[in-house]
Amino acid sequence: MNVKQYLKKNGIKLGVIVLVIALVVGAGAYLLKGNAGLIQNVSGTVKAPVQRMVSSLSEWLEGIYGYLYEYDQLVAENERLRAELTEAQEQARNGAAAIEENERFRQLLEFKEKHSDMTLESAKVVAWTTSNWSHSFTISKGKSSDIAVGDCVITEYGVMVGQVTEVGTTWATVCTVIDLNTNVGALVAENGASGLLVGDFAMMQDGCVKLSYLADGAQIFSGDTVMTSGSGGAFPQGLVIGKIKSVQTEAGGQIEYGMVEPGCDLNALVQVFVVKDFEVVE
Repeated sequence: MNVKQYLKKNGIKLGVIVLVIALVVGAGAYLLKGNAGLIQNVSGTVKAPVQRMVSSLSEWLEGIYGYLYEYDQLVAENERLRAELTEAQEQARNGAAAIEENERFRQLLEFKEKHSDMTLESAKVVAWTTSNWSHSFTISKGKSSDIAVGDCVITEYGVMVGQVTEVGTTWATVCTVIDLNTNVGALVAENGASGLLVGDFAMMQDGCVKLSYLADGAQIFSGDTVMTSGSGGAFPQGLVIGKIKSVQTEAGGQIEYGMVEPGCDLNALVQVFVVKDFEVVE
């Protein structure tokens, strides 16, 4: 193997080796003549590309730093805007809730003007009972607000929601009118027919309650309004309970009963009012 083949095999270009040798020989010759300028020229020739490379690298690094700095700035700005948007949305929700609450109190004021005998306590719905055998929820007031078992619960429009069945210091459980334990004296507004509102499991699943034990000869029709009769003194008289959704008959086909739909959307309740005291009408 000759020198050329050896250099080619090892990946070294012959021209580069020759050029290096020529530079070294030439530099030595000039030095012998007392001329050191070539060394400086060679040094300059070598340094120039290096300086350009260093300069380019510096510019590239500055560009990367600028990009990262701007990126961090954008991330910080994005987080700030996101926080401001969240705060604005929260304020909007609070504003809407305040408007709705003001409207409820305005409606309640109109109701109280017609029922000045009632003592009412406002409460928030805080949780619903998760059970297939009950339809109830927890409110934010209890014994500390003079709320007691048996108290009637209504909406701001005077629509009956249910009855307090359990009380703690700062909470109470309310069973709604469609709960299985419902037992309320009722009458039909259109003709004065009296009956009893009782809980029914099948109807509860459909969001309704049963109007049964109607007086002999009483006639009821779909769309009739059902109200509290006030009998027994457990509930104020004249509270709207709901409307008759359909009229049905018992298995024998003789006794009629009504399927009553509540006068409010029970599952959408946010705030209710507990009737702590009222004038009993016999």
